[in-house]
Amino acid sequence: MSERDTGRPGDEIGGTKEERSAAAPLVIAAVVGAVSWFTASAMSGRREAWDASLYWMLVYPAAIAVSALLGHQYPARAWRWPVALFAGQFVAMLVRNGELGGLWPLGLLLFGVLALPALLAAYVAARIGRRSAGGAP
Repeated sequence: MSERDTGRPGDEIGGTKEERSAAAPLVIAAVVGAVSWFTASAMSGRREAWDASLYWMLVYPAAIAVSALLGHQYPARAWRWPVALFAGQFVAMLVRNGELGGLWPLGLLLFGVLALPALLAAYVAARIGRRSAGGAP
């Protein structure tokens, strides 16, 4: 038996209950980020999605909304969801471009700045979610 195995079926798979519950929103956020980047890039014909107005008018606001939704549904350490979402966009950008390139540090920094409103939205939604569930603020 491992440290995390309590003898209940399924405990030996996927770690603790908190780790298992965090896996789904992390995957959702990363996949939403990557798919939204690929979709905006393909639909606009641009190499990088943020060069298209579609990104700023639809994808970016949707990313903030998804971050808030995940923060509300999974309020524990809600900062993880927007970080995963924008990390998914960053990885998608690298895959789409086919190279790391010399400006990747600047791109990563820009994704960090873009994540700030999503972090705030996730944090506020998490607080609302905790209050509506009767938990601590």
